[in-house]
Amino acid sequence: MSLVTDTARRLREGMASGVLSFPLTSFHDDGSLDPDGFRAHVAAQIATAPGAVFPACGTGEFFSLDEDEYRQVVTIAVEEAGGRVPVVAGIGYGWAQAVRFARIAEEAGADALLVLPHYLVAAPQDGLVAQLEQIASRTRLPLIAYQRGQVAFTAASLKRIAAIPGVIGLKDGHSDLDRLQRLTLAAPEGFLFFNGASTAEVQARAYATVGIPAYSSAVHAFAPEIANAFFGALKDGDDGTVEKLLRDFYVPLVELRDRVPGYAVSLVKAAARLRGRPVGPVRAPLTDPSAADLADLKLLLSTGLDLVGASL
Repeated sequence: MSLVTDTARRLREGMASGVLSFPLTSFHDDGSLDPDGFRAHVAAQIATAPGAVFPACGTGEFFSLDEDEYRQVVTIAVEEAGGRVPVVAGIGYGWAQAVRFARIAEEAGADALLVLPHYLVAAPQDGLVAQLEQIASRTRLPLIAYQRGQVAFTAASLKRIAAIPGVIGLKDGHSDLDRLQRLTLAAPEGFLFFNGASTAEVQARAYATVGIPAYSSAVHAFAPEIANAFFGALKDGDDGTVEKLLRDFYVPLVELRDRVPGYAVSLVKAAARLRGRPVGPVRAPLTDPSAADLADLKLLLSTGLDLVGASL
């Protein structure tokens, strides 16, 4: 079995068994990387049996890491995973820079790569396809494309990227169900899709209606008890638990997240710190939550943990 085929199989099995973990990157108070803190955090994440772990992606502040820091983060994630779950490292910017990160991830032992949206410019469909072609031709690792922001594939382009050797899936952050249905129908059998919307649980049932039950969970980074309870309830068809968690925890979390740009990462890190996790602050241009928002977050976190029988 080829590396690409085997990795796709492992990811498919992982997506069916648990949420996808996107660990936070730990920093010291002075902004420097905290490798020991990250190791403790990612080990705790893996211990809760996620479907896969995605270091150095959006939640992990990929955009703030230099190449040496990136190498340390991916290496630690691979070491802590120990082959138990697939490790999918984030890469991004233009294809030339993405390839530099891809080579580091490959050397570090990552299983696959998540191609984050390219930097700054809008691009036509031909360019979006060419970006993946350029990266795929320069790494042996399988690729998952991430459509968000300025990246949105048409059904015709989806067919083209699915035909690129090594491209095995798509993470979606647009939540356009009409477009997603067209993409899933255009994809070849076995092509992987997962819901990558911010606070993906809020839209998990909607995604499932177009054949995409798998999702990433930012909540897993600070409250795996809540994330896993929601995943289990959704999988078991326990609508009462799903709706209670949505109503009393997830929707209020989205409302809090939407108060300030960047809170999709900042609040997650703040919540992890509230639970004693060694993740440290965010790096600029992100900012940590205000005292008032932090107080609201603490109350909401306590509510969510109470709902699943856990404590702060």
